[in-house]
Amino acid sequence: MLVGLEGLGLAALTVREAIAIATGDTESIGSAVALAALTLVGAAAVVAFAVAIWLGQSWGRSGGIVTQLLILAVALGAATGSFADPSIAWALAIPALIVLVLLVLAVRDAGRAARRQDL
Repeated sequence: MLVGLEGLGLAALTVREAIAIATGDTESIGSAVALAALTLVGAAAVVAFAVAIWLGQSWGRSGGIVTQLLILAVALGAATGSFADPSIAWALAIPALIVLVLLVLAVRDAGRAARRQDL
């Protein structure tokens, strides 16, 4: 469910980017359209991971873990550099760490269940 919320958050960000493009609130229309398209692809992927996790598919958990690691990388970027904002970094990092831990625990539980089925 948490990975699904992240996917919905990305979808909302895509809508925000589309509104910015429509209102002319961009420096470069080409870059803005490319960013919106990539964000939409990312949202679709994260929602697909959430559905796969819900259905018990291992690729969904793997994709979810990669997503959390990418979010943590963005959080690190938000915490450093000339436009650093620690509050944004923490707002990104804390949920990503929680979801990462939960996904790792889910992978461990799925491995145990698979071993029990083999017996």
